[in-house]
Amino acid sequence: MRFRGPVRPRGTDPKEPNLSSNRQELDPVPSPTASGPAANNPAIIRDPVGPEGLAQKRVDDADIAARIDQLVRDVGGQPGTFDSDLVHELVASGLKLIPDGRHTGELKLITAAVKELRYAFRVFGKYPEPHKITIFGSARTPKDHPDYAATVEFSKLMADSGWMVITGAGGGIMEAGLVGPGREKSFGVAIRLPFEQTTNEVIAGDSKLITFRYFFTRKLMFISQAEAVALFPGGFGTMDEAFELLTLVQTGKASMVPIVLCQGKGETFWDEWLAFIKGGLLKRKWISEEDVHLFHICRSAEEARDHVLKFYSVYHSSRYVRDDLVIRLRRPLANADVQRLASTYARLIKSGTMVQRGPLEQENDNLHLPRLVFTHTRREFGLVRKLIDDINECPQA
Repeated sequence: MRFRGPVRPRGTDPKEPNLSSNRQELDPVPSPTASGPAANNPAIIRDPVGPEGLAQKRVDDADIAARIDQLVRDVGGQPGTFDSDLVHELVASGLKLIPDGRHTGELKLITAAVKELRYAFRVFGKYPEPHKITIFGSARTPKDHPDYAATVEFSKLMADSGWMVITGAGGGIMEAGLVGPGREKSFGVAIRLPFEQTTNEVIAGDSKLITFRYFFTRKLMFISQAEAVALFPGGFGTMDEAFELLTLVQTGKASMVPIVLCQGKGETFWDEWLAFIKGGLLKRKWISEEDVHLFHICRSAEEARDHVLKFYSVYHSSRYVRDDLVIRLRRPLANADVQRLASTYARLIKSGTMVQRGPLEQENDNLHLPRLVFTHTRREFGLVRKLIDDINECPQA
């Protein structure tokens, strides 16, 4: 997912931004160049002529860049630091929309999306420490359905384990996901719809209720702020969320998190879904055999909770340093286990082997944790998921 959340004070090291102690950035954004965001940056388009053919003053001209830097200083930023340079680029990108000649509808979309994300990150930023799990499922599930009862039970178990819950603010599974942990340990992520989206009583009026206009900004927050995801049965919306999440993890665009598929007692929704996945997709080789390791079907709320907690029993988080996959561990592994893992998962290694070591020079986060490092092929993330399961099975060294 990078997704990785903004929640604690960051340093000024341009090599890597500091991030939430829980939610890690898998593939950090490259740092702006040392001479500032407007210099030698291929991401900045230098086209002095707008779509109408009139000469335009370039946004990356020195005087405009200096004025943007001054604005950054005026609100407490420090031009030249990683964070302030990113804000500089954000302001510059906004200004470029004028010579680009973008129409009002596009400007409204971009503006609303940025405003929604800024506000949502601010809300989540007030709760950096607790682990968070996102719950997806149908808004139409009745209160007397086994799935509703299972959601209440599971979300309560996660809250009792010290986690906070992120889910929608409507009825059905979303309401059940808030009933279990209660208002204090819940985030409500609502969407404006002309139907079936009345805010439930659990989260209505709470400071952790966030209402979005766009599904894509809402889904970004669901996924970027969570260290685990639970999927309960649902319709098009739930399937959209399920497949987008699986696609992001499968392609390495999102960090690896435990994904549990849950259902009420006696229900077979996910068994039928898995039959389609295997018969419709795997059989035709549209997905790889390893991809079925990205998720786990659970038969009870306790099993789902235990699966999520076990994922973080030895494994802590991951990130890339160039092509090296750095897996942070909560405790060291025995040398024999490192050698066994290197042999078993040799397909994932592009060159060299797996080594256990301390933090790399480019890291400034969780420096006290040991690392398992190897040059990754950047493929077969389903197998990476299996590797994490194997790491969590390793006994105390």
